[in-house]
Amino acid sequence: MTARGLPLLVALGLLIGGSTPGAQHRPLPDQESFLVETRKHLQTDSTLQSGYVYMETRRELKLDKGGRTRGESVKVFESYPGLPGEERWERLIAEDGRPAPPDALARQDRERQQKAHEMVQRLARDSSKELARQERELQKARREREEALNDIFNVFEIRMVGRERVEEHDTIAFALTPRRDAKPKTRVGEQIRHFSVRAWVSENDHELVKLEAEGIDDLKSGLGVLVRLHKGARLSFLRRKVNGELWLPAAVSYHGSARVGLFVTLRRSGTSEFSGYRKYSVDTAESFGKPK
Repeated sequence: MTARGLPLLVALGLLIGGSTPGAQHRPLPDQESFLVETRKHLQTDSTLQSGYVYMETRRELKLDKGGRTRGESVKVFESYPGLPGEERWERLIAEDGRPAPPDALARQDRERQQKAHEMVQRLARDSSKELARQERELQKARREREEALNDIFNVFEIRMVGRERVEEHDTIAFALTPRRDAKPKTRVGEQIRHFSVRAWVSENDHELVKLEAEGIDDLKSGLGVLVRLHKGARLSFLRRKVNGELWLPAAVSYHGSARVGLFVTLRRSGTSEFSGYRKYSVDTAESFGKPK
């Protein structure tokens, strides 16, 4: 169970420190108007990250029944925008404190170049067909995003609870409680109804700053092999404003257990930290630094 293996984080992240005494005396904004404006700013972070390269450090702890650590993995990736219609390209550059061997880096680069070459060949054979395919994928992603947004607002009862300071930003805090009678229409909606959520939204930018979620019952998922994420699983999500322009992921963390199949129970805790955001260009790709 990794940070990327938790798709509901993406869905929850679509929606959307200590208190500042003086700020609490100001009247809170109208909830309905604030949420309408916030929804205008909701985009998946994968969309926002598509113009950037960055570093991602993933730490995963294997836990025993008592919650004690019995294994740790640390991987560092360079992450680049993907080819049209594909996921981001992740270049593993270090693992458990050791830089990736030169031959492993060269192999990753060759595989990437091969995929790029295949894309060029498809365009050369029939550019209109390939561009049409990419446009269909884009429109499909947009429809799925809008349907997921609708389900978020349908599934949760949303309550504004106060004004709080998070990483030097004034935010409006919300409590999101699943409605018992909710009838989600998407897979995302089916997943998020199993979580209670706290979210902090920038008062000035109407952007998600922080999110915390906790499983209120077991969540079944998986195709072929049944996976049951146990009640009490915790997820958190933090975003920061990069270069005064965009709010982008800064850290994701998770903690919980899951049963895989009939007999195997996995207990995991982990984080993903994002850093070094730089706008993508060919020059950026060639000069992106190696970890020290």
